[in-house]
Amino acid sequence: MPRSGALAVEGVIVAGLPGGVWRVELANGHRLIARWGRRRSGAGPPLAVGDRLRLEVTPFDLSKGLIVCKES
Repeated sequence: MPRSGALAVEGVIVAGLPGGVWRVELANGHRLIARWGRRRSGAGPPLAVGDRLRLEVTPFDLSKGLIVCKES
C-alpha cells in the first residue's frame, strides 16, 4: 500500500549507479532514479540489472522513486 499521495508503479532495473541508486524503466518507457527507503538502505535484498521492482513515486517529482520491494 503506497503512502498517502504516492503512486504505486512497477519497473525493471536497467542500470546500477554509484551510491546504491538504480535507473529503473517503467512499462510506459519512462525512466527514473530509484533507491531503497531510509530504513532499508543497507538491508534490502541484493539487486541486479533486469530485476522487477515495486516503487512509490510522488506526483510532485516523477524523476525519483523509492523501492518498496523486489518482485519475484
